[in-house]
Amino acid sequence: MKETFYERIGEAVCRERLTNGLEVCVVPKPGYAKKYAFFSTRYGGMDTRFCLDGQWLNTPAGIAHYLEHKMFDTREGNALQELAKNGAEPNAFTANAMTAYYFDSTEHFEENLRILLSFVSIPYFTDESVAKEQGIIGQEIRMIEDNPDWQLYTRMMQALYQKSTARTSIAGTVESISHITAETLYDCHKAFYTPSNMILTVVGNVDPVHVADLARRILPREGGPVIPRDYGQEPAQVAAKETRMAMEVSAPQFLTAYKCAPAADGEDYLRTAVLGDMACDILLGDSSPLYQRLYEEGVINTSFGGAFEMMPGVAYLYAGGDSKDARRAAAEIQREAERLAEECAGASVRERLACLAGLAGAYDPAGGSTAYDALLGSGADSQGLALSFALLCAQAELNCVVVDGQLNGTAHQWNVVETDGGWSHVDLTQEGDLRFWTDGELTGAGYSWRSDLVPQCGEAA
Repeated sequence: MKETFYERIGEAVCRERLTNGLEVCVVPKPGYAKKYAFFSTRYGGMDTRFCLDGQWLNTPAGIAHYLEHKMFDTREGNALQELAKNGAEPNAFTANAMTAYYFDSTEHFEENLRILLSFVSIPYFTDESVAKEQGIIGQEIRMIEDNPDWQLYTRMMQALYQKSTARTSIAGTVESISHITAETLYDCHKAFYTPSNMILTVVGNVDPVHVADLARRILPREGGPVIPRDYGQEPAQVAAKETRMAMEVSAPQFLTAYKCAPAADGEDYLRTAVLGDMACDILLGDSSPLYQRLYEEGVINTSFGGAFEMMPGVAYLYAGGDSKDARRAAAEIQREAERLAEECAGASVRERLACLAGLAGAYDPAGGSTAYDALLGSGADSQGLALSFALLCAQAELNCVVVDGQLNGTAHQWNVVETDGGWSHVDLTQEGDLRFWTDGELTGAGYSWRSDLVPQCGEAA
């Protein structure tokens, strides 16, 4: 297994992709008594239409959640009971784009892991057990339909999206689950519960190689094909500007949301996720001017908050909470977003760079070396801070490169940016306000770099 040691937190992560495509991730925790196992598949409430064996299948809403319930059934009995007998605490959940099965235990971990891998990979359904489950899940659906938070979020998604399966309730409806059969469940399991579509994560005092070997012995040798999925061709327009529902609540609740362009997988996905989280903090965080003003005026309370979410083919930012004047709260959010966008657009390049520098994150010489550490972690070294600044500049369509050089003979990273007056050096690790340096100034301060790889930075205009 490939081991990556993260010096800042003093922990290692061991990873291996087996020949069947399963990704195994182990975080060894020597000396810890409790061990955790998390086994998940990239299959969730959104995956209702897919192609299996050359044929497109339209499955009922809620089937991924239904399958999660039935997976604990085995020919010998029930996997939940087996795990509990061994002192484990098992559970499972279904989200829009994933389903996960997990447990923690202090004893009999290897046996419990065998049980987990076995029952998730070997389905057992009968027409009788499937029919019996309809009543149980139907009752669960009726209970969540009485929940104001669930109704609020579900209606928001249905107002945002016209075609995307993101608007479909993960649990489905009482009517939709009535069409689920054992045959349909087997089809879904065959399509998505394949090693190449799954990941196993283990944390605790375990041998990573032994965990991978155990998974290799128990799970199928073949990984399974890539299954085409259809999430719907979603137009840019929202389905509805507003939706309302009367329920008994202590105070009116609201959500306002903004439909965003989805991001592709890979670096673009990570970049969008980081910037979306930052946008939420700047616009909606409890230290933002908007939050402070609306709170002081009594328009919102501590229930107010927001988030940026992404799913396959879907991205959106939303905010809400309790409010006696929901329309005003939504209007103020829109107004503040427009103000921030206008200020940024009307600023000079140097002003925009100064703004981005303030958002680039915290400097910590002993911190991590990634943009994530700087932006969302507890702090980053010079490399991580330079990477975060370059990331923000790229999103703002400003030219910025990372310089890999030295400061007083020690490895050090900083940026070179194109300003209103040409190229300049920027080192966010230096104390004080943002400063733009020339080549001569930086050389005099003890910096060195390969000049043939970096744009020339002359006197600032």
